[in-house]
Amino acid sequence: MTTKKKTAILLINLGTPDAPTPQAVRRYLKEFLSDTRVIEIPKFIWQVILNCFVLTTRPRRVAHAYEGIWQPAGSPLLTILKNQAEQLRQALSAKGIKVPVYAATTYGNPSITAVLEQLMDEAVESVVLLPLYPQYSATSTAAAFDKVAKFLITRRNLPELHFIKDYHNHPLYIEALAQSVERYWQQHGRADRLLMSFHGIPKPYADKGDPYPKQCQATAVLLADRLALSAGEWAISFQSRFGAQEWLKPYTDELLGQWGASGVSVQVMSPAFSADCLETLEELAVENRQNFLQAGGSSYEYIPALNTDELHIEMMADLVKKYL
Repeated sequence: MTTKKKTAILLINLGTPDAPTPQAVRRYLKEFLSDTRVIEIPKFIWQVILNCFVLTTRPRRVAHAYEGIWQPAGSPLLTILKNQAEQLRQALSAKGIKVPVYAATTYGNPSITAVLEQLMDEAVESVVLLPLYPQYSATSTAAAFDKVAKFLITRRNLPELHFIKDYHNHPLYIEALAQSVERYWQQHGRADRLLMSFHGIPKPYADKGDPYPKQCQATAVLLADRLALSAGEWAISFQSRFGAQEWLKPYTDELLGQWGASGVSVQVMSPAFSADCLETLEELAVENRQNFLQAGGSSYEYIPALNTDELHIEMMADLVKKYL
């Protein structure tokens, strides 16, 4: 069958620099860190800090980290996002649903604005928006919606929109995570502990009502139950904190330091990421591994994100098909 309205699906992820260079990273960070959804410090004060300090020192260091993970096809996150879009299109086509699927990023390229402009030029009447953040946060999901809303303000004839808020407890998402762990165990054996490391947000954001930490906890508990893990065999933590304010705890690096000192083996995964990126391939897989082993840990392994896992794509199809 085909959809009655001219419909398109938009898969959205955070974004990436165009190249692993200080100049490209600076452009990307300026856009990303200027978003008031991400940084809630008063704008005038933050812009002074951002332009005089952050953007004068951080781009070179971040660019060096990107160099270590950059692929021939480009940024891992964007390469995976494009592959996810194509595989979702194929999965829906196999079900008799012919609909185009596009990849877009909140920051950087291809931007949400540019892709929506293309869809409007093609007379698309209905758009299904799926931000690939399993757990909702104003810093990620709402930031993507803001870009959509900002674009729509400029349009006279609006398309029909379906915005999927989150899928932190979707059965296929939990099952895909569980099967990815079980496959890893079959190939590499089990470690003493499984750490579920989620991207952090500042604690004041949660105190103001952001549901992100509760949804992360719900995901972790569902996954631990599915894997039949006892209380001492797993833990939840939060990574990638930035700046001096308090973020969600426990911090991934600090918890790993404590575990390393006790000499245990650990396997780490990050259920908050739908695609491997700088925060998983460099921060989790390399930086935290070095710190853990230096602290005395016996073994450290990173379990990859779901990326283009077949069940992951099937979950996306399940999420969007009700709107088609």
